[in-house]
Amino acid sequence: MRSGFGETSEAIFMTSGYVYDTAEAAEARFKGEEEGFIYSRYANPTVAMFEQRMALLEGAEAAAATASGMAAINAALLSQVAGGDRVVASRALFGSSLYILEDMLPGFGVDVTIVDGTDIDQWRTALAPGAKCVLMETPANPTLEVIDIAAVSELAHMAGAKVIVDNAFATPVLQHPLELGADIVMYSATKHIDGHGRCMGGVVLGTEEFITETIGPFMKHTGPSLSPFNAWVMLKGLESLDLRVHKQTENAAKVARFLADHGQTGQVLYPSHADHPQHEIAMKQMSEGGNMIAFELLDSAGKQTKEAAFAFLNALNLVDISNNLGDSKSLITHPETTTHQRLTPEAREVLGIGSGLVRLSVGLEDPDDLIEDMGAALEQTKD
Repeated sequence: MRSGFGETSEAIFMTSGYVYDTAEAAEARFKGEEEGFIYSRYANPTVAMFEQRMALLEGAEAAAATASGMAAINAALLSQVAGGDRVVASRALFGSSLYILEDMLPGFGVDVTIVDGTDIDQWRTALAPGAKCVLMETPANPTLEVIDIAAVSELAHMAGAKVIVDNAFATPVLQHPLELGADIVMYSATKHIDGHGRCMGGVVLGTEEFITETIGPFMKHTGPSLSPFNAWVMLKGLESLDLRVHKQTENAAKVARFLADHGQTGQVLYPSHADHPQHEIAMKQMSEGGNMIAFELLDSAGKQTKEAAFAFLNALNLVDISNNLGDSKSLITHPETTTHQRLTPEAREVLGIGSGLVRLSVGLEDPDDLIEDMGAALEQTKD
């Protein structure tokens, strides 16, 4: 969408409102009788460009951009459910997603059932009474648990539920949930889509009917709209998304192999490795393993501890400590004390988030430099 100036880079329409030639034109636009923009909380030309581009990339009919990834999750859920409805979700989710499911929705009278996402029998049992929607994150944050999207979608549709997939870790480059049976896909665009740690954003994708009739009114009246400037940044990120994700994945595969072969680490979780618990499903759904790795740091007794993890993180020079991910820079975090710190120790144990577990987002640096940095950090942290 170009303006009359024929610019090569998309224009940023930094405006909250729009003017009309006549009062009659304003009335017609509000009635939906005339096409055009009304207010940037509803829609904006730059945001619309980002939405159209994302829909094309995902293979979806339409998209709705949001102010953050959590705004996208919240909108995808709250726009559909009401008191008395049921939601079934996988247990391995980002901490804030669990908060919506376990703390918010029950307060609105929504029945929420949490299952082990890798256990199809648990899905079958939970969905037997029917449900309004299903939520899963695959690969999941932070343990890279992989769920069979096609199998769960089949069960969900039999139960009358719409399937929402958080596809942030896989990105639209490596996995296509809609082709596997999902109804709705969402992203934290803050991550790989921006790809440079600059600004916040999110997006929900699905059918034209869902985006227009369900998400649309929710967005219009509750206001989690994406800034036009942030939409422009996301548009710039999309231009290099494919190149970045493939290179980051190539780097991550090398780093994961180094870590797995190193005697000082515990379990190394990477989807394309044969020892990943859901390796076969991952490779059926994903074209490559992605740029995310989870691994355990061990003390001299072979036990994973927070102290071992902290010592490793603090010894790194090239890799930065940050709870963000999908950046062009390699970033690492300790989930127990950051992204999943609000969970009880028992809940973290069920999810496989131990005291020594760290989550690594591999960037665009030379993989040999990353390996050297991590090798040196491991050497420094020997007891």
